[in-house]
Amino acid sequence: MKVVILAGGYGTRISEETRLKPKPMIEIGDRPILWHIMKIYLAQGFDEFVICLGYKGAVIKRYFAEYQLHHADVTYDFKRSGEMVVHRQQSEPWKVTLVETGKHAMTGARIRRIRPYVGDEPFMLTYGDGLADIDLSALLTLHRERGRFATVTAVRPAARFGVLQLAKGDRVSGFAEKPLGEGGWVNGGFFVLQPQVFDYLGEDDSCVFEQQPLSRLASDGQLTAYRHDGFWQPMDTVRDKTYLDGLWLKSQAPWQLWEEKGR
Repeated sequence: MKVVILAGGYGTRISEETRLKPKPMIEIGDRPILWHIMKIYLAQGFDEFVICLGYKGAVIKRYFAEYQLHHADVTYDFKRSGEMVVHRQQSEPWKVTLVETGKHAMTGARIRRIRPYVGDEPFMLTYGDGLADIDLSALLTLHRERGRFATVTAVRPAARFGVLQLAKGDRVSGFAEKPLGEGGWVNGGFFVLQPQVFDYLGEDDSCVFEQQPLSRLASDGQLTAYRHDGFWQPMDTVRDKTYLDGLWLKSQAPWQLWEEKGR
């Protein structure tokens, strides 16, 4: 089953980082968050990726074009016309298709344009800026059991601030530091989609997958929620990046579901 990753947006809320590169190429540790996301899938047996490009897509193309070079030892023999010899090549066993889906296209339009690369088979879909310790096997099992067109992972993000529980008067009866959920479950990405979902997508660049298509799927009884109570964290701001960086550098990253080797 192929994994589609939305990687074409502008990332305006983290513009400090995205002036020179697309949001999925912002690094956590010394690797782009896109690499971390792909490793979550690879660790659980999913090794074919279709990446939707848009804003500064050439940066992502260049990254994969030079991927093997960046993860190997190299000898340049300038005595022999600059001959290059690659040693100890370390490369993940994945297949990556990079698709130009439009610089200004919204998410629904991007998904529609990758149809030739996924065919008439079910596929997974996620965003290029979110990490989780999600059990993809459990997600896929629920999707198949329910038999609906789409399954979305529902998550409860931690509140940004601690919550005071106030009794009568001025006494604080309790305090919760960043409790889960600021009002309910939200879309955490990590979808499984049937090819019928393409019929719900509009024909122009303005189609936003999270708006009319998902609303129609829900009203048609074709949308399942997979509840994920574990770790989930998007990277929307520099503050989020700093938090994820800290977890990774301290070897406390819950999303690292793969062996330590090569990290």
